Amino acid sequence: MASTYSGVANFTTAGKVTSIDVKVGDVVSAGQKLATIDSSQASKQLQVAKANLAVAEDNLATADAQSNTTALQAKVDQAQLDVDNAEAALAATTLTAPGAGTVTAVNGTVGQQTGSGSSNSSAASGSNGQSGQQSSASTSSSSTGFIDITDMGNLVVSTSVAEIDVSKVKTGQKATVTLNATPDQPLPATVSSIDLTPTTSSNVVSYGAKLTLANPPSGLRPGQSASVVITVAEADGVLSVPAAAVRTSGTTNVVTVEQNGQPVPRKVEVGVRGESTVEIKSGLAEGDRVVLTAASPTTSSGSGQQRTGGTGGLGGFGGGRQGGIGGGGRG
Repeated sequence: MASTYSGVANFTTAGKVTSIDVKVGDVVSAGQKLATIDSSQASKQLQVAKANLAVAEDNLATADAQSNTTALQAKVDQAQLDVDNAEAALAATTLTAPGAGTVTAVNGTVGQQTGSGSSNSSAASGSNGQSGQQSSASTSSSSTGFIDITDMGNLVVSTSVAEIDVSKVKTGQKATVTLNATPDQPLPATVSSIDLTPTTSSNVVSYGAKLTLANPPSGLRPGQSASVVITVAEADGVLSVPAAAVRTSGTTNVVTVEQNGQPVPRKVEVGVRGESTVEIKSGLAEGDRVVLTAASPTTSSGSGQQRTGGTGGLGGFGGGRQGGIGGGGRG
């Protein structure tokens, strides 16, 4: 699992931490105060800047005709800039949330001296693809801010899809996510996005994808492992045969049927393909006996026979439904 949003909050100015107003587990909104550093010096600098501005404005207002008003106006402008900078420095002594979410880490203590840093946020993603191969995904996060925030209410599953399968995966397709922690409770999901640019690792090209859970259960945490099946095609109420029974050469698909006690090759038109079964659109009828000429888990001797199914769902890649792309990894 990964969050659609995670952010880190850091002070942009140095100072001594005077308060931390949140703790791990607190839910915060964007802009909410998280912590403060000593603001006494910043307050004094703002007072001085405002006083200098008042003097500069007074000098400009009381200037006579012989005075260089251009120079006086420049002093006013500079004084106003000093006030703006001093106000920004004072505001920087208060750390605010860069986005809404749950506080997942507080990496500072009251009384410590903090250096200048930056406040920023980053989006995390996640999802898993499938198509006859196994794919995995993981999203990890590390505490890099004074305070870390994660949106725990919008978790997604992140994964990578092999280049051979990425053309089959589309946004909006149905998927099933099974958490390793609760293997008996598969969760419905939907493909929400697919990366347009690939990543390459050990010469293997893949594309990142994200899955959105339809009804996420309570207690989900970023980094939880999950296996995923994306249904890229499905067919119900159709004839099907074991995938091992179909031999393909170019665009021609052939199965061997038993006819009068003899094996006879027959051309067939196939539909949705799965790892374990294949839809037969034409060329066979329900009740035909199909000969498995290659070793298969369905036979004990390496050859055997099996009737075509009259109805029934089609088996899927990675153990899912036919036309599905199966995967496992860290969600």
